[in-house]
Amino acid sequence: MAHDADFLIQFGKRIRSLRKRKSWSQEDLGLECDLDQTYISGIERGKRNVSLQNIRALAQALEVTLSELFDNLN
Repeated sequence: MAHDADFLIQFGKRIRSLRKRKSWSQEDLGLECDLDQTYISGIERGKRNVSLQNIRALAQALEVTLSELFDNLN
């Protein structure tokens, strides 16, 4: 579905924005939440449908609440 793909891309852009706000590389973020750098790259490019556990790990590593992680996503 095109709408689903758009959401994944928006989510990926949000992760990238929050990561860059911390001046972290994809590898840095991966190390903080125990995910591989290539997985982080896939998320940021909208190629990964992230599990709830990994969403929680990303939010914790990026020091945002789950609701903040999804701010302004449709």
